[in-house]
Amino acid sequence: MKKLVIALAATAVLAAAAVTYVVSARQDTAEAGPAAQLTLAPGQLLFRSVSTGRVGAVPLTDPTAKPQLSGLKCDRFAVAKQTAVCLAVQPGTLPAVTDVLVLDGRFGVRHTESLPGTPSRARVSPDGKRVYWTLFVTGDSYAATGFSTRAGIYTVDSGRLTKSIEELPVFTGGKRYFAPDVNYWGITFAADGNRFYATLGSKGRTYLVEADYGRFRGKTLRENVECPSLSPDGTRVAFKKKTAEGTWRLSVLELASLKETELAETRSVDDQALWQDDHTVLYGLDNAVWAVPADGSGTPRQLVADAASPAVTG
Repeated sequence: MKKLVIALAATAVLAAAAVTYVVSARQDTAEAGPAAQLTLAPGQLLFRSVSTGRVGAVPLTDPTAKPQLSGLKCDRFAVAKQTAVCLAVQPGTLPAVTDVLVLDGRFGVRHTESLPGTPSRARVSPDGKRVYWTLFVTGDSYAATGFSTRAGIYTVDSGRLTKSIEELPVFTGGKRYFAPDVNYWGITFAADGNRFYATLGSKGRTYLVEADYGRFRGKTLRENVECPSLSPDGTRVAFKKKTAEGTWRLSVLELASLKETELAETRSVDDQALWQDDHTVLYGLDNAVWAVPADGSGTPRQLVADAASPAVTG
């Protein structure tokens, strides 16, 4: 028991240090250069500047162009249609508190939620009607590592807020799955804005869950799938597959056959990938945004340096 308490305390210290680093980095670079007036006009690759925390943009047709950086600072960022979401840690809050900012096509704030935790993942449904996120939180009694996740959903039109999908009933092998340590992360919605996929983590294992938001129930499809990202045509999921402790391989899963294809990126990718289109997958790695073919061919290519959290406007 003494060892467990020490381990939990050490984890809490590390989590606090991580939050402090994020907040300090954002404050130190607050005055870095004039702010551009960005919009969600089509044909852009948007991203979070790693060095400044500011949201930037380059043309999809010329990602090597000089980026335009806005005044908006986020720790995670995502877009779809004329909706964007920005996750930003509130400076000086311990335990950490994150502002979830729902933005319009001109980066105006439509809605704000302040929730406990530090940002991990963010997405917007393809129709722009829902935003969703994953936050790391500390203090759950069942969390042996000292932290757990909260995956939430906000419906833009109705204002409906689901702070956590932790109570989502999930069936595996036809039977309802119950466990005190269930966590969800990495939500990705289909084009209909109702069907979604997410990772379920429990007892040291991860599962791909397919769920119906309206009925609020789901089922597991297969094991060892984290941070799924649904392709625009709705037939495949890009995900990170754990190959060793702290190491993941970027792969694509065909939903109909459950056939898996490892992508040409052989380095460990700890990110929720993004589909640029039905043929190309984007991801953040080594403080840059990269692209790789979705069929396992080719080689990775760097698109933008000093960048993370890629987002594409259609």
